[in-house]
Amino acid sequence: MLNGGGETLILGKIVGKSTTTHFEFQVSAPVEKFDFVQILQDDHYILCQIIELVRDSEKTIAECSILGFRGSDGKAKPLRTAPQPGIEVLKAEDKFIQQIVQLDAAAAGAYIGNLDGKDIPIRIDLHQLLTKHVAVLAKSGAGKSYTVGVLLEEILEHKIPLLVIDPHGEYGTLRQPNDNLQDTAALIRFGLKPKGFAHVQEYGDINIHPNAKPLRLNAQMENEQLVELLPAKLNQNQIGMLYSALQHLRSPDFESLIAELELSDAQSKWGVISMIDGLRKLELFSTAFTPYNELINSGACSIINLKGTAPEIQEIIVAKLLSDLFAERKRGTIPPFFAVIEESHTFMPERSFGEAKSSRVLRTIASEGRKFGMGLCVVSQRPARIDKSVLSQCSTQIILKITNPGDVKAIAGSVEGLTLQSEAELPNLPIGTALITGVVDMPLVVNVRPRMTKHGGQAVDMGVEETPETDVRTELAEHEDAGLMPLIRPQLSPKDIQLMEAKPVQIETFLIPAVLYTCEHRGQEFQVLIELTKGRIITNIDDGANVPIPPVNQPDFHLAQHAFYGKIQYGKVEFDKQLPRAARADMIANRIEQMAKIKNQQECHIVWYIGK
Repeated sequence: MLNGGGETLILGKIVGKSTTTHFEFQVSAPVEKFDFVQILQDDHYILCQIIELVRDSEKTIAECSILGFRGSDGKAKPLRTAPQPGIEVLKAEDKFIQQIVQLDAAAAGAYIGNLDGKDIPIRIDLHQLLTKHVAVLAKSGAGKSYTVGVLLEEILEHKIPLLVIDPHGEYGTLRQPNDNLQDTAALIRFGLKPKGFAHVQEYGDINIHPNAKPLRLNAQMENEQLVELLPAKLNQNQIGMLYSALQHLRSPDFESLIAELELSDAQSKWGVISMIDGLRKLELFSTAFTPYNELINSGACSIINLKGTAPEIQEIIVAKLLSDLFAERKRGTIPPFFAVIEESHTFMPERSFGEAKSSRVLRTIASEGRKFGMGLCVVSQRPARIDKSVLSQCSTQIILKITNPGDVKAIAGSVEGLTLQSEAELPNLPIGTALITGVVDMPLVVNVRPRMTKHGGQAVDMGVEETPETDVRTELAEHEDAGLMPLIRPQLSPKDIQLMEAKPVQIETFLIPAVLYTCEHRGQEFQVLIELTKGRIITNIDDGANVPIPPVNQPDFHLAQHAFYGKIQYGKVEFDKQLPRAARADMIANRIEQMAKIKNQQECHIVWYIGK
């Protein structure tokens, strides 16, 4: 059998019933699921794809989906009559696949990899990325960060400005060529070679990341933005008090705002002052902020390295930075750019999982960014926990291996063009193979190409301190019996402390029993952290700041002034010593109840490092 001048392999013949969209054939040669095949009918070759294989003791039957044929106008057409039983099923030629699926091997775009089992390049339209958004979804260890690295390389090659929100410090290696010998050999087969990108700059806390530039956010903000960035919600009286204070200030800063609030006679002022003072102490906000046109620049990539930064501070940074950059983009003062949000479920969680400070601006960018040339890449290992409205705005999805049933269901409900057969295949995808939707009208199984740059996202053993806390937390739903502990960790890890010391130090890790109370007083909700060795209130675990619980009926003590703004995270930690519990949680709760209503409490452990 000849087609297009070459010999075409006969794979079997059609059997049983057929329709204009599906048929079955009895297999007579080796085939695999998702192989492309073709049949001849009415002088047209028709492209089809195997969607399932069924085998018994005597035969193998392949179930096929009919994709269409090429009409006289060069466009793909659907079938109008069902194929006849007995028609030969042939292996599809690469050129024919490209014609019907409309894959142009020479087209410009982001080269992600090759069609599974074929030498047909799969490219994503970069204009579509900037206007319709993309999602990269996979379980932990399935190659999510590696695939994002490939996408970033392609965007950098095309000189599109990049901003990467990097909670785990994985993408700084874009500056370095891939030195893995196995990858180097594979790159040659893909027509590529190792390469590093010079215009990649990391921003972050220089005490944690010495090679990064310090990130400073614009201290100027609208009143509504200031209220949204505060660690806890304000009641109506507190909001009125804050707005009244702001009206009396021409150019408000944190110090002048605190001073103005202190003039109020209302006792609820202390909670507001405490939260504003918490923002001031972060030392993130400045009138000499990092210039927007430095962060967003043609051909450059700015990485916001948040590794070691507390999750609640990460939310503040993302909320303020993206809100300001989106406003500048709408004004046209910075060029169109592409923003990549790693661990997106923490920055834009589904509403049933809570609300992050960054949720509102990311929802706005997802719905309106396309009009202003701001593309969004949503990256997550827990699709079920991402805001559904954001996920549904992503017209291109790169989906790697997903095994959690809730995540598979979330993808099926949010991704257009995903067939039942493709959905069922998600848990079976090999590592490094992706199901891509939105490139053409049908899902494509793609072997992701090797990275040109060094990969910085290798997995670390869960029991080791450097394990990213977010990975542990988000995988908890799949490992409920894994023995993970409720922990409150400092921002600095032992490795960070050692890097900061002038001479080598030995780090000892202590676990301190504690309880985290969620309290409410006069309409204000806040958290109080009590360590259970001496029964003291902990306000900052990084510097050990603490105060004693006062005697009963001490009128000048305001519990909200000593609020704790951290979060409990679940994980494993190697420790040298676990301190015994000496204080009674029930007695402490009785004393707290005399100052505020306890809405919830959770026992946990504070992780404390001591260098010697």
